[in-house]
Amino acid sequence: MPDCHAHARSQTPFPLGAGKRALQQVMEGEPYYHFKHRGTRQKALSRHWGWNMRLTKEPKVLWFEQQTVKRRTKRSVSVVPTDPWFHKQWYMNNDINPDLNILTAWSKGYTGLGVVLTVLDDGIEKDHPDLSANYDPLASYDFNSNDPDPQPRYAAGDENRHGTRCAGEAAAAANNRICGAGVAYNAKVGGVRMLDGPITDMVEAQSLSLRSQHIHIYSASWGPEDDGKTVDGPGVLATEAFYRGATKGRGGLGSVFIWASGNGGINYDNCNCDGYANSIYTLSVGSVLAGGQRPWYSEGCSAILTTTYSSRTTSEVQIVTTDLHHRCTDKHTGTSASAPLAAGMIALALEANPALTWRDLQHLVIRASKPAHLQAEDWAVNGVGRKVSHHYGYGLLDAGLLVEMAKAWTGTRPQQRCSVKALHAPRNIGSKLTVSTDISFCLGRTKHIHSLEHVQVQLSLSYSRRGDLVIALTSPMGTTSMLVTMRPYDTSQQGYKDWTFMSTHFWDENPNGTWTLRLENKGDAYNTGLLTGFILHLHGTDEDVTARRFTASPVDECIRRDAQGACEGASLGRRGQRSRAPQPGSRHRPPAECGSSLYAYQRSCLAYCPPRYYGRTRRAAAANAARVCASCHPSCYTCQGASANNCSACPPACTFDELAHSCSPLQGFPPEGGLQGDLLPVLICGGLILSAVLYVTYRVAFCVVKGGSCCPRAGRTA
Repeated sequence: MPDCHAHARSQTPFPLGAGKRALQQVMEGEPYYHFKHRGTRQKALSRHWGWNMRLTKEPKVLWFEQQTVKRRTKRSVSVVPTDPWFHKQWYMNNDINPDLNILTAWSKGYTGLGVVLTVLDDGIEKDHPDLSANYDPLASYDFNSNDPDPQPRYAAGDENRHGTRCAGEAAAAANNRICGAGVAYNAKVGGVRMLDGPITDMVEAQSLSLRSQHIHIYSASWGPEDDGKTVDGPGVLATEAFYRGATKGRGGLGSVFIWASGNGGINYDNCNCDGYANSIYTLSVGSVLAGGQRPWYSEGCSAILTTTYSSRTTSEVQIVTTDLHHRCTDKHTGTSASAPLAAGMIALALEANPALTWRDLQHLVIRASKPAHLQAEDWAVNGVGRKVSHHYGYGLLDAGLLVEMAKAWTGTRPQQRCSVKALHAPRNIGSKLTVSTDISFCLGRTKHIHSLEHVQVQLSLSYSRRGDLVIALTSPMGTTSMLVTMRPYDTSQQGYKDWTFMSTHFWDENPNGTWTLRLENKGDAYNTGLLTGFILHLHGTDEDVTARRFTASPVDECIRRDAQGACEGASLGRRGQRSRAPQPGSRHRPPAECGSSLYAYQRSCLAYCPPRYYGRTRRAAAANAARVCASCHPSCYTCQGASANNCSACPPACTFDELAHSCSPLQGFPPEGGLQGDLLPVLICGGLILSAVLYVTYRVAFCVVKGGSCCPRAGRTA
């Protein structure tokens, strides 16, 4: 190394070749000096023999040492937040497998920093202690009262809590000892109050276009009534706001509109009858329960792109977030809860790559969504080999994979569009009607589509009972997408008047060939109707996107795997298990061989250590150090070491001592405000089950009792 520290007998620097070295006193008033010789290499692998000999013979030097670089790590906050309710955030804290993989995205350093998100809803409690640090007044407005303050109107039933809840999911602050953590906890968040008053086309357009050069993401969990009989969408002004946002927002990259698919599942509704959820400019998000089941309220359609969680089961814990009156709640659910989670994950991707367009993000979301354990009978493989479902789109969104792919993604080539008029004379529908069209007309044009994105079918038809009509579209590559399913409550005789359906199921397919539209009567045999208009709109790019090669993974691969495919040397058990007991056959296994930046955890290599574990370096050999996830003390939920005084957050029913960094049982559990009806075991610090708190739940994709049955409330205010 080029420099050394020396301890001299006097305060006067001694001559060691003036002009050839730089001299600096290390500590003021003390005879320690730092010598740096200009002629010596900056990084040497061995001691400089000449200068070491010269300093040894110098009588004024009592001690010297050539400086070496020491390995030090920042004692920063763990990837796992210390917020008191983070242990309840099962969808992101490694409690279930798979979760949304948020911890992996955080471990890569992405927390939403620099991204601005707003929630279009009934307002936002901007002074909530878990939102105020991230609140952005420039991303906020009150279009119901025409003033800049989006504070919700307080009423006896707290019905205007929805926007505050959605905002907290996406961007509640972390590590502040309040509630839980938002997915993008360093993003800026605002709120637009626009649902607590007369809703007009103008109000929607103003909300959708608010400061489109400042706001990156608009999250909306509302739409027309989910009653199974409404067909409605944006008006002229709101439609223009969507288009202008996508083409001019965010400096031309396009505003990102995240939309909840709808809560009309119990009414057999279909979100392709919702012109907001099925717009090509919105990213429509569906819901799934923790066990992989479809929620009773979730409605499906071919416009859904991806899925996030909404509740653990219908009777247990749901989504943790901020609530009115500076409170916390773990009772947020419905597709309303799913969309803001996706909005937060999109914020992480935009931090990873701010140059992504609105179309880039849809490409990435498709590639970062996995069928996983999601249960549906309609999973099908499309023409490019991807599994897709009308209930879940392309599957459960993975934040770790999303940010990794976002970093490496190069911009998609410009959007191309080809429209083909496929019907030239009216045709009777009868019991079944098939209309085919060849799109060779598009291929001969200067701009043609090689890889599809959105496909729209614009229809005009009359029918004696609209809800009995099932409509499907089949691509040249053989993929069939249901544009609308049977809707038994839709008794309208109005048919579809120039209505546009949309499907994402043909993504990346080549459109060349014959497209087939099929209309079929699933009701009364006497139903009649007339198809008077059919226009096929194809959107995509002239690039062969399937030729791109992606190597991104949410975590690096193991260096060596065993015969079962597990990381060799790791203990048995799947990701997310909580048992810290010795696993069979693991006593003499060598440490898992993970990449240098990863931690060995059970049979996986992770970029972070999950709750109840902390990262430490275990020396496997003199020249080799393995990073492993070691167990916290049983009293800790998260920690920075193995002892009871290394806790950084506590499990349920424990209180955190900030001075001692330890956890102790709560006195008089539950506290005022308590767990708000949560069905969780009461734990003594150390993991012993003491008792259980029971509660009576209500279905928060709201229900009112009508003749002994549960009927969804209109709107999307779960």
